[in-house]
Amino acid sequence: MNTNIVTAQRITTIVFLILFLAVFPLHARAAAISSLSDETLIRIKFDQKLGAQVTLTLPFHDENGKPVKLGDYFGQKPVILVLGYYGCPMLCTLVLNGAVESLHDLKLDLGNQFDVINVSIDPGEKPELAAAKKRIYIKRYGRRGAAEGWHFLTGEASAIKQLANEVGFRYAYDPRIKQYAHPSGIIVLTPEGKVARYFFGINYAPGELDTALREASVHKVGSPMEQLILLCFHYNPLTGKYGNLIMTLVRVGGVTTLLGMAAIIVVAAHRSRRQRVVRGLLSLAHNQWPRSSDPGPRTADDGQTTTNEQ
Repeated sequence: MNTNIVTAQRITTIVFLILFLAVFPLHARAAAISSLSDETLIRIKFDQKLGAQVTLTLPFHDENGKPVKLGDYFGQKPVILVLGYYGCPMLCTLVLNGAVESLHDLKLDLGNQFDVINVSIDPGEKPELAAAKKRIYIKRYGRRGAAEGWHFLTGEASAIKQLANEVGFRYAYDPRIKQYAHPSGIIVLTPEGKVARYFFGINYAPGELDTALREASVHKVGSPMEQLILLCFHYNPLTGKYGNLIMTLVRVGGVTTLLGMAAIIVVAAHRSRRQRVVRGLLSLAHNQWPRSSDPGPRTADDGQTTTNEQ
């Protein structure tokens, strides 16, 4: 058997072995990571409740531990609401990073033309953790007056759940890994506390956010947005493990990548084999065809065949 074919078969076998070992252990690990079912995770998303009114009397504590009402931050300016939790090791931080980058590019000033309210969905988190998170992002934002307009709140489970329900923020706690699964995004509210616009994912176009804030400031409610589903703890960079829902995408992506690699290897091997065959045929033809520099036998004038003089 041609050595190129043997090599291609061996490489293909190795690729599929890697595929088997890479994909199926991931599924086994995922089952051991999260206690939430795929059905539960699929339901974790934003229900877009445009025009819905949040309850302004909901009680919370600010980053200094002071009791406050949600309505203390409404009345004059639009508000960006960010739900998550301060101890989140994954997308929650990416959401805040994306938010502060967008805010930094706005012409509008945080604390002047609009406020931002972060609310922890973990009732076990305390104001001290909220204060630490605030210091980080106020410094990153870097504009004067931001501390008066960016608030990091904690609260009891009942107030958190009510607020989350009112803005359509669906989440779940996984006791096995002690983390929350929740969608990623931010919500723009009008000065009176009505839901005006949703921004999904972890990156928010400054131009669109600027428009949403300006429209919310005049009590205008936007249109529904197509939702990019990103769940907190889909991938944990601290453990290198995946959640159940994302495993399907991981497996499909792994299969597609490795099959593509196998196809490339096989095609390359067969192409190499064809090239070797063509070179062999050309070499054979070259050896069999008389060379133009060799005049060959010649005939003398008397009709006798003579040889070249040496």
